[in-house]
Amino acid sequence: MFNEERHQEAIQTSEHSPRWIGVAVISLAVVSLLALGIGWSATNHIREAQQTANNDNKILRQNLDAVSQRLAQTESVNAQVQGDLGVVTDRLQLTQGELDKSHKQASQIRADYSRQLNAVQQKVQSTQDELATKASADDVKAVSSDVNGVKTGLDSTNQDLANAKNELGTQIAKNHDEVEELRRQGQRDYFEFMLSGKDVKQKVADVSIQLHGTNPKHNQYTVELYVDDLRLEKKNRAVNEPIFFFERGNRASMELVVSAVGKDRIVGYLSVPKTQPVKAVASNANGSN
Repeated sequence: MFNEERHQEAIQTSEHSPRWIGVAVISLAVVSLLALGIGWSATNHIREAQQTANNDNKILRQNLDAVSQRLAQTESVNAQVQGDLGVVTDRLQLTQGELDKSHKQASQIRADYSRQLNAVQQKVQSTQDELATKASADDVKAVSSDVNGVKTGLDSTNQDLANAKNELGTQIAKNHDEVEELRRQGQRDYFEFMLSGKDVKQKVADVSIQLHGTNPKHNQYTVELYVDDLRLEKKNRAVNEPIFFFERGNRASMELVVSAVGKDRIVGYLSVPKTQPVKAVASNANGSN
């Protein structure tokens, strides 16, 4: 009897053992699936992080290209300023004492501009070094802001040069009577004109003038000048600010002055050297060369 009970207990023990093994196997399978899920999620996060880094690098390269373009524009403005300064020097017809004074003023302008240019170059070099170490989008935005500041400084320098032209003896007529007074002096020929309407083009002497827009509030205007086969764009020029330019083959400059600005309307005159032949008088040629 006793042996039969022990035999039954052994049979029951052998029947229950495989159930625990099955539970253990299922538990291990669940843990393995969880591990695979965590690994897959981590792989996706790494891939997304790499994609984000690639996008940030692309944006940084684009911003660096924009900075390079603005620096090139700054160099172009520098060349234009130097050209304008040369024109001012060529137009001087002063006594020896006045000429010495003009040379001193021009030297001071050049020195001021050189200091500004050196400061810009140092700032750009410093910014480039900083970008090489940090390489972040915020740094590129800071560089763009600095370049805008440089452009503002160059605009101010252009205005100083325009003021210097007036101080160095340029005679500007602000109305018809003053134009007549300059005409009586006999040194140059003067052709008065009026352009009314946006994008209107008018032939004045040997030059075609096309009006692109005005800003009466700030007394500014934008025009294009067509001389020979050249096109010269003059943006946001001020009233009574002389614009100097040359016709091909002629060393003496021509001079354009706008004395009044209205809504899509300008009034002024073109000054031409006496030695320059005039092919046509001022005529209204809306929409034609």
